[in-house]
Amino acid sequence: MNQTSRIPCLLLAAGRGERMRPLTDELPKPLLTIKNKSLLAWHLEAFSPAGIKQVVINHAWLGKKIEDALGDGSQFDLNIAYSPEATALETAGGIRKALPLLRPSDYFLVINGDVFSPYLPIEQLLDQVSSLRSMPNKPLAHLLMVPNPVQHPEGDFYLKGSQVAFEPFNGAEKLTFSGIGLYHLDLFKDLELDVPSKLAPLLREAMAENRVSGEKYTGPWHDVGTPQRLQELNAVDE
Repeated sequence: MNQTSRIPCLLLAAGRGERMRPLTDELPKPLLTIKNKSLLAWHLEAFSPAGIKQVVINHAWLGKKIEDALGDGSQFDLNIAYSPEATALETAGGIRKALPLLRPSDYFLVINGDVFSPYLPIEQLLDQVSSLRSMPNKPLAHLLMVPNPVQHPEGDFYLKGSQVAFEPFNGAEKLTFSGIGLYHLDLFKDLELDVPSKLAPLLREAMAENRVSGEKYTGPWHDVGTPQRLQELNAVDE
């Protein structure tokens, strides 16, 4: 197995899932099911075949239920560790807290636990790591971007080629960040431990230094943000 295959992965599962209530009153959002399989399980089943073995899952709301459901990861041929948060630390704060468990040498993969992307090209994403490492001005993040969904028509960032920017630039397409990306540990080096921190300001700062790359993904991807969207995904025939 090559070095890029051994990078660790963090699944973000600490959100309260307010928009999914009442479904999330008794169950953490990432344990909601599509086709009788939890959102987290969809991700986990794809990791081992892609060469990922070390996984960390952060949690806050009803986190014990996540640990009880997934255990040590052996059912997925993975090693799962957990990064509990007394109160949710936002995305960047959660990543910062999980770094000692992830122990990345440089890059690591992060995936939102509440996105559904059943054919996610994880191996293709991991293949980017060697090229990121070879760049003289190493990117601090490599983001998977998707076409803007109905519920988020304005998008997030601009992409042209492999360059991602916060401001529009010549010929760039505005797309939505999928919640799936590769990050360099240096992106989080100035964050204090156990302090809530958002990811977007860190990304914008890195974009200003032209240190964020990305790629467009047009395969199936869904932000499972409401009970209606969950119901629609369960109603779709395979």
